[in-house]
Amino acid sequence: MSSLKVKDGEANFNVPSAGKPCKTWYKVYGTLPHPYNPPLVVLHGGPGSTHEYLDILSELTRLFDVPVILYDQLGNGRSTHLPEKNGDVDFWTVQLFVDELHNLLDHLSIHDNYNVLGQSWGGILASEFATRQPKGLGKLVIANSPASMALFVKATNELRKGLPKEVQDALDKHEAADTTTDPEYIAATNEFYKRHMCRLDPMPQSLINGLAWMEKDPTVYSTLKGPSAFYISGSLRTWSVIDRLHNIQATTLLINGRYDEAHDMAVEPFFLHIPKVRWVQFADSAHVPQLEETERFMEVVWAFLRG
Repeated sequence: MSSLKVKDGEANFNVPSAGKPCKTWYKVYGTLPHPYNPPLVVLHGGPGSTHEYLDILSELTRLFDVPVILYDQLGNGRSTHLPEKNGDVDFWTVQLFVDELHNLLDHLSIHDNYNVLGQSWGGILASEFATRQPKGLGKLVIANSPASMALFVKATNELRKGLPKEVQDALDKHEAADTTTDPEYIAATNEFYKRHMCRLDPMPQSLINGLAWMEKDPTVYSTLKGPSAFYISGSLRTWSVIDRLHNIQATTLLINGRYDEAHDMAVEPFFLHIPKVRWVQFADSAHVPQLEETERFMEVVWAFLRG
């Protein structure tokens, strides 16, 4: 395909407890409805990041004519922001984001036939969505996501042991003192991210842009997760989907990277408990193989979607 058809828009999202009108911003690559390829709806990570670092998935449209739908979740990016809800764990729930996804599917009139790819937190959301056995869901891709936060913390604590001692000491010191906004702590977390989030140097601008949104408005990230990827103090700290994975009916592709912060031990329950599942690991990637090994990522996902 020589050029891509691209459009963006906003879906009204009725959230009475928000206290104001809410909208979900989205972008569509390709043609809807498509004569034979179901659209792939992509759920970004964070929680609190945006679609930018997943924009590369438009390659699936360019190469294979798969319609790809990206969106910024409520509270993030170009969608409605609600900083007044910072810390409100009763408002920022997994169910809120499940409802938002259903609303978007309805708005785009694709609720009868679609596939879902969730990356990082987006995979957590996708797994929760799939356990509810939603109508129209064909195939599911869970990329770089843990099946429980306890396992994620256990895995990242193991990975921390591989950091230089002075970096470990800085992390420990500031977490104990609750000074996680200190520049020394931020620098130490960046050392972890260089090894276990994205191993490309320099870091791709699309990933920098996605992460920057969490600094502009940390409401969602800080409420659900906490100050960093491995210091989980938010409402997700006790989250697990393991006991409900058997409810997922969709054929599932599981993805992680060899150096991923979503380490094998945190990913394995998906493989053990989802009835129809395959697992592909990217040997030269950490947490964002769509950026670190783009060509292979597209080939793997396309082979799964068409199979």
